[in-house]
Amino acid sequence: MPILPQSVLSRRTAALRRLAMAAPLAAALALAGCGGGQERPRADLAASNVTTIGVNAYLWRASLDALSFAPLLQADANGGVIVTDWYANPQNPGERVKLTVAILDRDLRADALRVSGSRQVAQAGNWVDAPLQAATVQRIEEIILTKARDLRRTAIAGE
Repeated sequence: MPILPQSVLSRRTAALRRLAMAAPLAAALALAGCGGGQERPRADLAASNVTTIGVNAYLWRASLDALSFAPLLQADANGGVIVTDWYANPQNPGERVKLTVAILDRDLRADALRVSGSRQVAQAGNWVDAPLQAATVQRIEEIILTKARDLRRTAIAGE
């Protein structure tokens, strides 16, 4: 895989985020025009099965939001996989992390989300694998689930 300049990666990451965020909106707008004047049945927003992406839309949007600090390598809305590139906190440049989020279901449930990650530390000019604390992964899962639930509550309140 060729190494791309940071500006190209930034533009590509921004484009992927915009595309991923636009998919649920496009589906909602498409469905809004249907019905021919008849009253539409109310959908259960918790299930999120009325969507063009293959996974729960709330978990998807919350995951993108929670991982927005890191550049994205892959964002597959149909497969429900988000992979970040290596991210080093500017306050701790000797350590970097890479995260993967997998959304496993169309329902908004805690077991529909799996987060994994890798961590490396700089030693003698090289990056060396180091353990990533389980609490870190668990905290990211909690952040995503909380954001997804908030998105759902907001959507239901707006009905």
